Amino acid sequence: MKEHPQFKELQNRILELGSVAIAYSGGTDSTFLLATSKMILGDQTMAFTIKTPYIADWEIDDARNICSDLGVRHEVMEFAMLDTIQNNPKERCYLCKYHLFSNLRKKASELGFASIADGTNADDTGSHRPGLKALDELGIVSPLKDAGIGKELIRSFSKELNLPTWDKPAYACLLTRIPYGTNVTEEELKRIEAAETFLINMGFRAVRVRSHGPIARIEIPGEQIPQLIEKNQTHEIYRTIKSFGYQFVTIDLEGYRMGGFDGSVGSPL
Repeated sequence: MKEHPQFKELQNRILELGSVAIAYSGGTDSTFLLATSKMILGDQTMAFTIKTPYIADWEIDDARNICSDLGVRHEVMEFAMLDTIQNNPKERCYLCKYHLFSNLRKKASELGFASIADGTNADDTGSHRPGLKALDELGIVSPLKDAGIGKELIRSFSKELNLPTWDKPAYACLLTRIPYGTNVTEEELKRIEAAETFLINMGFRAVRVRSHGPIARIEIPGEQIPQLIEKNQTHEIYRTIKSFGYQFVTIDLEGYRMGGFDGSVGSPL
């Protein structure tokens, strides 16, 4: 890995930053970026995790634990729901990221960090990600993307570094489980989080619970659907998820896929 040209390019780009505040989610990409930056810049690297009502609590816990294991300075910045995204508009990712990263930039500047970086990778540029526009406008750097490192390499490098996130499934904020144009309440977000946490604890790591009012539509990897049925777990799943406030619980037979809410361009992740 040390001699891999793209890894060397990443190292050079991080070194040029001098000091960096990293927007840290606890996911595969940002963990690899954080660990690499820690190796190169040492204490001139700091992680900032953003906590909002639409980020699951277990993701914040993961971020805290990993930063502790890596010996990286870490701060959790908490924000309320923005009025501008209360109705889950199609441009919510742009509005959200612009607000959150503006505050992160201000905080990082106060602490003397020269740059702010995020975990956007080379594979992200080909997908519909309006939040990237906000990052570009705010001058947020994406060393993984700039070094041409995509998801496959990140997982491979992370495995070599013994990072616990090397095979961690991708996650997205809970707003992606709700149809565009729908008024979002904290109660709704909590029941989605409860349902997904329950399924994750059952062993279904890549999971989405798409919330259609009274209906919970479960997406898990297609190859795991027979496993779920064979284990005769459907009754327990139905009973438990219904207890979170749903009237009907369904399993999407197409399985989990990116943008699986409504099939349109830019649909939730």
